[in-house]
Amino acid sequence: MHSPHDPYVRVRGAREHNLQGVDVDVPRDALVVFTGVSGSGKSSLAFGTIYAEAQRRYFESVVPYARRLIHQVGAPKVGEISGLPPAVSLEQRRAAPTSRSSVGTVTNLSNSLRMLFSRAGDYPPGAERLDSDAFSPNTAAGACPQCHGLGQVHRTEEALLVPDPSLSIREGAIAAWPGAWQGKNLRDILDALGYDVDRPWRELPAGEREWILFTDEQPVVTVHPVRDAERIQRPYQGTYMSARRYVMKTFADSKSSTLRAKAERFLTAAPCPACGGSRLRPEALAVTFAGRTIAELAALPLTELAEHLRGTSEAARVLTADLKSRIAPVVELGLGYLSLDRAAPTLSAGELQRLRLATQLRSGLFGVVYVLDEPSAGLHPADTEALLTVLQRLKAAGNSVFVVEHHLDVVRGADWVVDVGPRAGEHGGRVLHSGPVAELAGVAESATGRFLFDGSPGPVREVRRARGQLKVGPVTRHNLRAVTAEFPLGAFTAVTGVSGSGKSTLIGEITEEQSGVGRLVRVDQRPIGRTPRSNLATYTGLFDVVRKVFTDTDEARTRGYGVGRFSFNVAGGRCETCQGEGFVSVELLFLPSTYAPCPDCGGARYNPETLQVTYRGRNIGQVLDLTVESAAEFFADTPAVARSLGTLLDVGLGYLRLGQPATELSGGEAQRIKLASELQRGRRGHTLYLLDEPTTGLHPADVEVLMRQLHGLVDAGHTVIVVEHDMSVVAGADWVVDLGPGGGDAGGRIVAAGPPAEVARAAGSATAPYLARAVRRASRTLRRARPHNAAVSGAN
Repeated sequence: MHSPHDPYVRVRGAREHNLQGVDVDVPRDALVVFTGVSGSGKSSLAFGTIYAEAQRRYFESVVPYARRLIHQVGAPKVGEISGLPPAVSLEQRRAAPTSRSSVGTVTNLSNSLRMLFSRAGDYPPGAERLDSDAFSPNTAAGACPQCHGLGQVHRTEEALLVPDPSLSIREGAIAAWPGAWQGKNLRDILDALGYDVDRPWRELPAGEREWILFTDEQPVVTVHPVRDAERIQRPYQGTYMSARRYVMKTFADSKSSTLRAKAERFLTAAPCPACGGSRLRPEALAVTFAGRTIAELAALPLTELAEHLRGTSEAARVLTADLKSRIAPVVELGLGYLSLDRAAPTLSAGELQRLRLATQLRSGLFGVVYVLDEPSAGLHPADTEALLTVLQRLKAAGNSVFVVEHHLDVVRGADWVVDVGPRAGEHGGRVLHSGPVAELAGVAESATGRFLFDGSPGPVREVRRARGQLKVGPVTRHNLRAVTAEFPLGAFTAVTGVSGSGKSTLIGEITEEQSGVGRLVRVDQRPIGRTPRSNLATYTGLFDVVRKVFTDTDEARTRGYGVGRFSFNVAGGRCETCQGEGFVSVELLFLPSTYAPCPDCGGARYNPETLQVTYRGRNIGQVLDLTVESAAEFFADTPAVARSLGTLLDVGLGYLRLGQPATELSGGEAQRIKLASELQRGRRGHTLYLLDEPTTGLHPADVEVLMRQLHGLVDAGHTVIVVEHDMSVVAGADWVVDLGPGGGDAGGRIVAAGPPAEVARAAGSATAPYLARAVRRASRTLRRARPHNAAVSGAN
């Protein structure tokens, strides 16, 4: 029977980012994987073109007010797309979750649990039935009145507010006060009130110190500022605010994350004495189900929570059955170790994406395209099999599933593969293959095909001998119970285990004070900046040298331009319409605001006069648009720039633009930028490098490049410890520490420790069978490459 709709999404002339006029047909009602090395253009095709066009059409059809803004928001650069159904995007971006956002709110499981307590809970004799809102800490009806539903109360004390009592108030004894004029204003007010601001703090009477720091009074006094020779300063009415009041007000009300973080340094958090940290009113905590309060059930791992949900009444049976069916897909995706009250900001991007994916399984949508961004990120190989089952279920429900992915098992499980490449940046942007997975084997240019079909592991090294041991523990934290681990120094160690087994907790206990560590460098996946003002060039210090290069041009000297002229963060050379950001915010009615290129500078960030200064035919805006690879050629004879760019190339980031905003970088990219910044510094003495899943978001070809750098650090006498799920990386390590056997309460133990070949044989290890496959591949190559290898000794 002929299908009533086109069975393909047909893309013609896609030119988004580095795509080179791509024409491709992608089948609907199929699991399609988009592959290619980092920066090849696969995300530009899946998200930047296909999903962006679906979103644009949605705006155009649904929101009348948005129609006249569509040209501003920017349609994707594509000739045409036909056969495109509505699309749902599940990206790995953090939607700025607040401390009130939790696993329960992200998945809507909290709503179901509250309904269960409202309708089927055991109430105290004579108590009125409560509405479901009364069981939520995020509503006025349910929140504990003392802590307002936060579960914690914040306090401060003199030792925090005044860390150095030998200073006088004028010298800045009250460290919690703001700097600049506002701090001076508060000091002047105290002086006007008759307090001695020049006497060391510790010599002030206790009563005065107490009032200055903790009073709730806000007296108004006339301040006569000290005369300044350069300007006339008139008397003014100043209102006093104590140090505690200022800190609490800043922490509660400030929109600036920097100011809030500074205020938090002067506070201690303790569980709320009224609710014991449960965040709820006493009336809600008096209601139980299966003998537990709602706070106690929300604190259980989801696997355990499902076991406690047994209803006796008809209403309870219906509600518990619904809750269990909602919990099942979350557990299936390897997240059963999470509890409903786990705060969303503590989750990784991969965990958040999989929670949203589990929620979509219950949505009942059909006929849509799901576009997913590396759903296997941060997943142990054992959990990847469950992920594939879930993706196939979404497809079976009548949807199309488009996945940007590097994990070879996910690629093998696809119906269709679109391989983009052959390399990154301007050397990519072409579709090398669009068809069944097996046919990719015949595409000589494909880096994906090389790893998918020939099974060759990365370069094999002799297992290094340890030159000492680093003992960590006993550690009792989260799910670790008195765990002690030993890591060989001067070697490459991989820490493995299923999600939630305690890997990150264990390596988080390593400090610089421990014997044998020397210098400690943590290279995590946190963003290199929270705003678009922070970018690759500014973070690495590269931009300081580039600005100096422009300042030294004849044109800049003639015009009298200093280095500040070429900064987009200060007034002078930047475009004032967008204040150097390159884009402006477009407010959409009933929808989140979006961003469009600045209408005056077109995204260049600078004003026309600054852009008239060129170096080798390019202005500063055009230099920021260069990729790292192109910039390395452009600045080949500028040593300071070439060194920074060389280390970025060494960690496989040649495709990134110098001015690429920090907000557009993945966690893996941010981590490799930090590693590159570290590599360009001169290294003196022994350094211990800690990396948390450094291969996240990396194509196997890029993993090879990164591993060369990390093993190079070890060969130079340093120690590298990585938390890792990629078994090819683990098989190439000198030592493996495997945690488990499960996640949450089922984990937190060292299941095995030793060389990879030994851990691959460990009974009861979830990692062992997957590691064994990788070790077998490595040993085949090893026999061909070297007849002998040494062992890491003594790390037991």
